[in-house]
Amino acid sequence: MTDPLIPLRQTWPADLVARYRAAGHWRGETFPAMLRDRAARFAERTAIVGGDARWTYAELARRAEAIAAGLLARGLQPGERVVVQLGNIPAFYAVVFGLFRAGLVPVYALPAHRSTEIAHFVKKAQASAYVVADRYDGFDHRPLAREILAMDLGLREVIVVGDAQEFTALDSLAGDPAALPRQDPDPQSVAFLQISGGSTGLSKLIPRTHDDYIYSFRASNTICGITQDSVYLVALPAAHNFPMSSPGALGVLYAGGTVVLSPSPSPDQAFPLIERERVTDLGLVPPLALLWAQAAATTPHDLSSLRVLQVGGAKLTPEAARRVVAGLPVKLQQVFGMAEGLVNYTRLDDDEDTILGTQGRPISPDDEVLVVDDAGQPVPDGTVGHLLTRGPYTIRGYHNDEAANARSFTADGFYRTGDMVLRKPGGYLVVQGRAHDHINRAGEKISAEEVEDHLLAHPQVFDVAVVSIPDEYLGERICAFVIPHGEKPRPPEVKAWMRGRGVAAFKIPDQIVFVPAFDQTAVGKTSRKELRARLRADFLASETK
Repeated sequence: MTDPLIPLRQTWPADLVARYRAAGHWRGETFPAMLRDRAARFAERTAIVGGDARWTYAELARRAEAIAAGLLARGLQPGERVVVQLGNIPAFYAVVFGLFRAGLVPVYALPAHRSTEIAHFVKKAQASAYVVADRYDGFDHRPLAREILAMDLGLREVIVVGDAQEFTALDSLAGDPAALPRQDPDPQSVAFLQISGGSTGLSKLIPRTHDDYIYSFRASNTICGITQDSVYLVALPAAHNFPMSSPGALGVLYAGGTVVLSPSPSPDQAFPLIERERVTDLGLVPPLALLWAQAAATTPHDLSSLRVLQVGGAKLTPEAARRVVAGLPVKLQQVFGMAEGLVNYTRLDDDEDTILGTQGRPISPDDEVLVVDDAGQPVPDGTVGHLLTRGPYTIRGYHNDEAANARSFTADGFYRTGDMVLRKPGGYLVVQGRAHDHINRAGEKISAEEVEDHLLAHPQVFDVAVVSIPDEYLGERICAFVIPHGEKPRPPEVKAWMRGRGVAAFKIPDQIVFVPAFDQTAVGKTSRKELRARLRADFLASETK
């Protein structure tokens, strides 16, 4: 296990480090220095809008500084990890920048995560503290915090935004600013741990450095036209990589613009904010983009300030893209990327066919992209293959996970993304799907294996296979094929039982299909991969009859 006080690092070979620095990709920038500079340059400009709060850059920096000093006064030490589970509230950014300033390492969790996921993050990251809201989206996080503490995973401190009860209230944190680190962190040290989609179980932890991550959204700003006049709506969960850095809230703060937080991506809540704050840019996943396009036809709210709508997280098909463009008065930009690194954009001046029919091309001239066959050999442009990549903002390894690193990275440092793509002339990619048993439900990446493991614990489930089924609204839905044990359970009861196990709601199957048995391979054992593929194909064939 990694010592929680040793600064985490990603290791690029010396020749690549020299190349990225010489190209100006890595400039030695850090998150503490970024906020300090913006607070000086844009002190009275509005940085964050959320609920009743309107924070200037100076106010955001002051709050972050106070949180940093208070956390160190509570006994946390630079290098320790802190799980942050906050929704779309201004405190998310104050806490995150406070952790950066204190030399602590945020570990991002989503509001929908429950005890199964949070315990995994705490254990995997060796986290010392956990920051939550008292309530968010109707869920009380304090009982969850008690449950995690009772597991005795090494967690020492729980910080609560709002009514803290027996825990430490965020607003009560106090400390001596003189005790804060006098130097900014090494730009090559890990700034935070992001979470992966998880293709073979619970999420892996993705270490992102100051240098690599700041480069990714700084370069994204140029591609996406983000300036200090930009007003960006965070409609998706703020901790997601997409609304954080593509270019997201961090890109907008880097430029000196304004970040507006919507408590929900629903048009009912987002459209009034767009009108009131004159929002110019935002990102959505395909199902929400289609919903917004439909809702825009009848809304009384003025959406004319919108400039660019980015759609990513899952593939936007050409027909869906046409519906979005027809329904919303906005420039469409497709985004295809991953928390591990590589991000592709259609450019704002691309022709219509490129915007509607591709998922864009990479940010950087130093993004190396390989499309290969099953044997690892490059395929010609226009041929579907496995996507591999390395570059100045793509990780070289997961945190504390040797087995995953052996699977996911080649000997020369290319990341095996698990995506199947074809490359068009000019480097544009068209996403074809996933190579593994990995479900992309409305932008959430879900492991079929993890869902199966939970369902197999049900007393009335003898065996189960979980597959993705195409879905017009969600992109893909989760379908569980279940062999019952004894009396067949009712699907709503199975779903309620799974929720009771502390699993994020987006991992619960949308559909449960009961079957009497699974076919066996020639050797008498069920191949899970082949089984899932066969069940999926048979189910789709039956739906077309």
